[in-house]
Amino acid sequence: MSRPRKPKGRPISGWLILDKPLDFGSTEAVSKIKWLFKAQKAGHAGTLDPLASGMLPIALGDATKTVPYVMDGRKIYEFTVAWGEERSTDDLEGEAVRSSAARPEEEAIRALLPKYTGVIAQVPPQFSAIKIGGERAYDLARDGETVEIPAREVEIFRLSLIGSAPNLAHFEIECGKGTYVRSLARDMGRDLGCFGHIASLRRTFVAPFGEEDMVPLADLVALEAIEDDAERLAALDAYLIDTGEALSDLPHIAVNDDQAHRLRMGNPIILRGRDAPLPTPEAYATAQGKLVAIGEIAEGEFRPKRVFATQ
Repeated sequence: MSRPRKPKGRPISGWLILDKPLDFGSTEAVSKIKWLFKAQKAGHAGTLDPLASGMLPIALGDATKTVPYVMDGRKIYEFTVAWGEERSTDDLEGEAVRSSAARPEEEAIRALLPKYTGVIAQVPPQFSAIKIGGERAYDLARDGETVEIPAREVEIFRLSLIGSAPNLAHFEIECGKGTYVRSLARDMGRDLGCFGHIASLRRTFVAPFGEEDMVPLADLVALEAIEDDAERLAALDAYLIDTGEALSDLPHIAVNDDQAHRLRMGNPIILRGRDAPLPTPEAYATAQGKLVAIGEIAEGEFRPKRVFATQ
């Protein structure tokens, strides 16, 4: 009987908050980071198109278990809309499908913003990863098909006009999961009667991570010049953020080493005392500052759902 294969790479865990450059795909970025860090596993929390730059949170090792919590977080984008053309991809990559010589006044743009604030119905772009009949919309679009993509509810917490010129307008948006900024540019252009598409897009925030956490890809690639493996990997690891930081919006309990061992074995622990936390469907436990488990607090117990290896 053959032995199970040992996973390749280092069993490291943590978040690398990449400042993704333009013309670099999210999957390509994850592969590069996984290779640089010699990590066993890697994944990202929210795709950025090649024509978009900015924050791409990348989870390494056990941190991949916390990806859904970052995916659900609020996001902030800065973007520029070019007026006068609607494009097939709703950004610079596509062909013009509608055009207009009209250009919106700044007052008209500002008057439109409340319509796109709050919970709104939004139709994703034809070139998107939405599945239609089991196939990705962008695959169908590349084959020349026009498909009916149903509208879905998204939440926009804040939409601000930063500045405008005759052919361009610059915005900042804070939004929830699933919001397509390309769709926003398309729909605003239609409402203003001039059409529009995304000319630039940069993500600056994915809760709970901020701009100060971002690391340019060039800074990481530069470390390849360090010949000593241990020295190079130590320099790279210095950029990692602790796995538990992804859960900072959840209730938290600190446990001792004995309790941590029980949790890692999949067993619940009893929470006693006047300071015992209130029941909640999701919380996380740490021991000596390191993530131990995600679970629920119910009936005076912390019950683990996902456990994390000793880091």
